Amino acid sequence: MEIAIDSFVSLMPDGTTGVIPSAVERMERLLDEVTMADRSGIDVFGVGEHHRADFVDASPAVILAAAAARTSRIRLTSAVSVLSASDPVRVFQDFATLDVISKGRAEMIVGRGSFGEAHALFGVRPEDYDAAFIEKLDLLLTVRRETHPHWRGRFRPALNGQGVYPRPMQPELPVWIGVGGTPQSFARAGTLGLPLMVAIIGGGFERFRPLVDLYREAGRRAGHAPEALRVGVHAFGFVGDTTASAKAALFPGWFKMATKMSRERGFRAPSEAQFEAEAGPQGAMLIGDPRLVAAKIRATSNILGGLDRISFQMTMAADDPMAMLRAIELLGQEVQPLICSSLQ
Repeated sequence: MEIAIDSFVSLMPDGTTGVIPSAVERMERLLDEVTMADRSGIDVFGVGEHHRADFVDASPAVILAAAAARTSRIRLTSAVSVLSASDPVRVFQDFATLDVISKGRAEMIVGRGSFGEAHALFGVRPEDYDAAFIEKLDLLLTVRRETHPHWRGRFRPALNGQGVYPRPMQPELPVWIGVGGTPQSFARAGTLGLPLMVAIIGGGFERFRPLVDLYREAGRRAGHAPEALRVGVHAFGFVGDTTASAKAALFPGWFKMATKMSRERGFRAPSEAQFEAEAGPQGAMLIGDPRLVAAKIRATSNILGGLDRISFQMTMAADDPMAMLRAIELLGQEVQPLICSSLQ
């Protein structure tokens, strides 16, 4: 099982001073995080895509290219690229270029995104939200497969054999599908035979088992080999030297984020009891000391019928840079060996 970290490069107030770092300061911290992940043995580092004042990740391929220059072995991916609001040809070129810079370490996870800002910013009408994604995914896979594609669609000018360059170093640039809880999205990924990244941000992992089974069954019916149908989970998580220190590092940022999202989306206000439930044995947070986190990863894999990748979303603890770097170190040097030994 691969261990990954995803970052949204959020601008969180400093836990001690309350000062929000500048974009320059936050980006430097982010690159320190990727460097630590590479040094600690983490398999993959992902950067999200948001178009909001409280995030600095509007251009994930640019950030990952900077990370490539500082690292040597870790794979670098988007988490996710908002494909429905982008030109798939340009997205492919960006990540093919990243693949060349990183000498074959690039991937991308594509999806529709959980915020609406990107679609409004780039002129995608709400009624075209799903259709645009389906069409643009088809184009992305076409230009991945063909250097001189012929393609026509509704949302972009036709391609009539123009060359799409550069080509990546890898024979086939890995493309994962990022999904939430829509059955059609799981079935679509399975039918296409693409790896699946499931965003689970609350409510327990077991409720996603029927959807993961749907993905695998759709892939089987489409004739894809079981080993091609890889499954990953993106979840909130944090590792500390003790479970208490991990919770203490994550809770302030989690509460700020959850409060803001609940106001924007009309959800119930968060509480410390909710946090404790999500951090508990049945919750969807992978949080605690290394042994507890490793045990919960194993349990999550069993619940979902096996996992190929687990991605930790730790951005909420960005207000404590030292705790963040320590968590990355523990994840790579202590949690990952525990997972590897249990799977042998």
